[in-house]
Amino acid sequence: MAITYRRLLAATLVAGLTLLAAWTPARGAEPTPASTAPNIIFVLVDDLAWNLVQYLPQVQRLQSEGVTFTNYTVTDSLCCPSRSSILTGQFPHDTGVFTNGGADGGFAVFKGRGNENRTFATALQAKGYRTGFLGKYLNGYLPADTQGGSLPYVPPGWSEWYVAGNGYSEYNYDLNENHTVVHYGNQPADYLTNVLSRKGKDFIQRSAAANEPFLLEVSTFAPHSPFTPANQDLDDFPGLTAPRTAAYDRLPTNPPSWLAGNAPLTTQEKNTLDTNFRKRAQSVQAVDRLIGNLRAQLTTSGIADNTYVVFSSDNGFHMGEYRLTGGKQTAFDTDVRVPLVVAGPGVVPGSQRAEIVQNIDLAPTFQRIGAADVGTHVDGRNLLPLAQGDPAPNWRTGALIEHHGPNQASDDPDAQDRRNGSPVTYEALRTATYTYVEYSNGEREYYDRSVDPHQLNNIAAGLSANRRAALHDALAAYVACHSHSACWTAGHVPA
Repeated sequence: MAITYRRLLAATLVAGLTLLAAWTPARGAEPTPASTAPNIIFVLVDDLAWNLVQYLPQVQRLQSEGVTFTNYTVTDSLCCPSRSSILTGQFPHDTGVFTNGGADGGFAVFKGRGNENRTFATALQAKGYRTGFLGKYLNGYLPADTQGGSLPYVPPGWSEWYVAGNGYSEYNYDLNENHTVVHYGNQPADYLTNVLSRKGKDFIQRSAAANEPFLLEVSTFAPHSPFTPANQDLDDFPGLTAPRTAAYDRLPTNPPSWLAGNAPLTTQEKNTLDTNFRKRAQSVQAVDRLIGNLRAQLTTSGIADNTYVVFSSDNGFHMGEYRLTGGKQTAFDTDVRVPLVVAGPGVVPGSQRAEIVQNIDLAPTFQRIGAADVGTHVDGRNLLPLAQGDPAPNWRTGALIEHHGPNQASDDPDAQDRRNGSPVTYEALRTATYTYVEYSNGEREYYDRSVDPHQLNNIAAGLSANRRAALHDALAAYVACHSHSACWTAGHVPA
């Protein structure tokens, strides 16, 4: 009798709840509930070249579950210009940021030109997203600087902010934690990449519990020099050496003058390159664990299936190629072509896309994921249709790289000399088959990568007058574009 009564009571309760649900007014005309908007996690690493991906099993797992863009390049192989393009979706000639500091670069120029008011963070925050930034922002940013206010400065668009200034050593640094400066020391628990991992997990957990969509950028200093591994990784990869590719310790034919005088690498330089490559592989182990930890938290919080996870680097890094010791800033593929891997809702698992894409495409992609408008000032394009397998017959055919140099300021962590590569100012086109470079001193480079993938034969001098003119005009038009439509048109360059 008691069991029958409880069953009757339960049935009555279910019927009541069903009636209540039927009575509830339809929500068709209201905005989509925040909980259904996709989340975004963007892991951006510093100076990671393609040759380190083999030591990152979590990135390889991400590749198997998502899409790898095989022709993804940065707008400049230098930290601040590249990060400025990522944040805004604009080329350096539109952000005004060409270097890490001084009159044409750094945080001061980025902020002074109003770029902070038109980032993917401001766009998504306006759509109800909780936005978080962890790690490295822009060169010249200092955690304690108030920028004329009463508290340590946090840029617009960011709901939560945990950002360092000089965090390259991974120990003994300060974080601006939501307007409060917190110092971290030299204990194992203070290792910066691990700190970012813990804070990232906490941000995900709290955002999921609040039922709020979020964008989280975790920007590590690793594997930037001085290539500091976590204690637990100090003995990894014994005997590992820098890759000896076809370009290792070789000059291209007809090299530009900034490169031409480099003698063969010495034994000591080769030993240093090997040591530093091993340290770089060790230092990204913490990055790999960070990715695994963030994805595990997504699963624990029940939101993994509604979250896009994006992995990339601000620039590449050469180590011995072209007789250059460790560095970046060149137009060679070692420096400008970096990983971009995306996994998430609707993305084709294990796929590759060979279209020409750049870091200017990240901001409009994030904005369209969050249903935010993309302004006409944005130079890039939404990559989500490519990631989800759509055909793209009319996609751009060329990438634009812009660099101001030589970059030798004594206070710049990326200052380079002739030995590790300090090119003069240049602009370059990179397509699926060739790289064309124009230097401010009138020199030219042209590499047919379809037959010369390591870029060892500069054949610029042998091009016909018509071909040289066509390439010059295409590059000039690209450098002069200043809108969504104009840059798209300019991106369709000669084959």
